[in-house]
Amino acid sequence: MATSVEQPKEVRTKRIERILWIVLVLNLAVAAAKYSYGLASHSASMQADGIHSLFDTLGNVVGLVGITLAARPADEGHPYGHSKFETYGSLVIGALLLIAAFEVGTGAIERLSTGDYTAQVGVGSFVVMVGTLAVNIAVSSCERRAGKKLGSEILRADAAHTFSDALVSIGVIVGLGLVMAGFPMADPIMALVVTVFILASAVNVFRRAFRTLSDHARIAPEDLTVVAEGVKGAVHVHRVRTRGTESEVYVDLHVLVDPQMTVEKAHGIGDEIEAAIKEEHPEVREVLVHIEPDTERERAEA
Repeated sequence: MATSVEQPKEVRTKRIERILWIVLVLNLAVAAAKYSYGLASHSASMQADGIHSLFDTLGNVVGLVGITLAARPADEGHPYGHSKFETYGSLVIGALLLIAAFEVGTGAIERLSTGDYTAQVGVGSFVVMVGTLAVNIAVSSCERRAGKKLGSEILRADAAHTFSDALVSIGVIVGLGLVMAGFPMADPIMALVVTVFILASAVNVFRRAFRTLSDHARIAPEDLTVVAEGVKGAVHVHRVRTRGTESEVYVDLHVLVDPQMTVEKAHGIGDEIEAAIKEEHPEVREVLVHIEPDTERERAEA
């Protein structure tokens, strides 16, 4: 089935950029609302959540830079293109999450150690938090769907970042409720809970990026084998390998054919296999087919 990954690279890039710009504006509004109200009400958890949201906007900026670099065409120095710059961008987002966790965590520990519980909770606190929570959930859902559809690591990393902000907001709302119920210590404690969520989000971002940078297999070999062996003349397929980013996968495989077959006909089978794989997996950018004669020696090495 066709997906948006099949679109020209410049079209995909424009769509990702448009999404990131919209999310950046929304994240700025959310960060300003939470942090300013947190300052006014002396709520450590609201201020921490506002800082987390501010790092969301920095992540959007990193994403815009990363996707712009990734869209550059292949050149002599980068014959496979620049798509991994998108992955590097997601790593920077992960680093920003770690910095946010440090800022939030150290602030919460300081308040707990000094007993500085000055949060003032009112109806306005809950209005701000619930409103920004709704925005975060909507944004992360849209980003996640777009990231999956476009095969974008940047959008998926940013969606994880934004969703962690939503989880944090839920924790802050619970903490504010406890403060209102007479447990002022709950405010910095929930700020520590915020720190844990931020760290978990960073781990997920790094894990996804390292899968790409370590050339982790992108498509199950057996899936590609079925497609390739479905081409008439392909006797046996083996040594199937894949690597690349989610949106740009590179495939190489070995195919045994009749040893009496002409080079021209064997080459034609290779072209058919490439076309069949790209039709079945639109994220595949290039397929390298190694044609080998179907002999006992080659069978033994397969």
